Amino acid sequence: MKKKLLLFFALACSMSFAQTQQDHTIYGTVSLNLGNYVGFDAELDYIYKEKYSFRLGYSGNIREPKSAPDDYSTGLAGVLLLGLTSPFDQFENVYAGAGRVWNLNPAGTIRINATVGLGFTILREPGNWQPVSNGFLSENYTWEYNRYNTVSVVISPKIEFPITRVFGLVVAPTLQINKDRTFIGIGIGNMIGLLRKRDTPASDQEQ
Repeated sequence: MKKKLLLFFALACSMSFAQTQQDHTIYGTVSLNLGNYVGFDAELDYIYKEKYSFRLGYSGNIREPKSAPDDYSTGLAGVLLLGLTSPFDQFENVYAGAGRVWNLNPAGTIRINATVGLGFTILREPGNWQPVSNGFLSENYTWEYNRYNTVSVVISPKIEFPITRVFGLVVAPTLQINKDRTFIGIGIGNMIGLLRKRDTPASDQEQ
């Protein structure tokens, strides 16, 4: 996963700083998500003429398994490992979308970047729970992951704050809907790349 994120940022930055046209902005975004699942988003955004946006993204989110027995326990080993070995419902999505950008001030430092798109979704959920008698040291149930593939509709009206031309913050409400599951949440993160056009000199604005 770390290698994928490093590759994502390398691609975003190399493409961003290669841009010389005022009509094009391209940047990468990473956000932490909170909602009925928790996780993160990594996205690559392209904006044309400060109006039209295109987005490629990946999201990975988890939650406590809904199918777990009421008396399920990770045991002492799970507690010592901070629950990292516990099973989770997993909601993974690779998506693409297009939309519209609205600048909320003349400087372009606050804007709404709203996109709608489709994603290829992978759902992994633990099932086939079987009780075992291993004492308090380990889990009291065995289980195995069931995997489902589906298609999701992804709606994301992000609020972006390009603080400088190359760095900014983002608040990203997100809705991902498919026939099996729905993720609704909000992400908070940062943006790196070519975020907005070069500031216009005051002398030019007065003309």
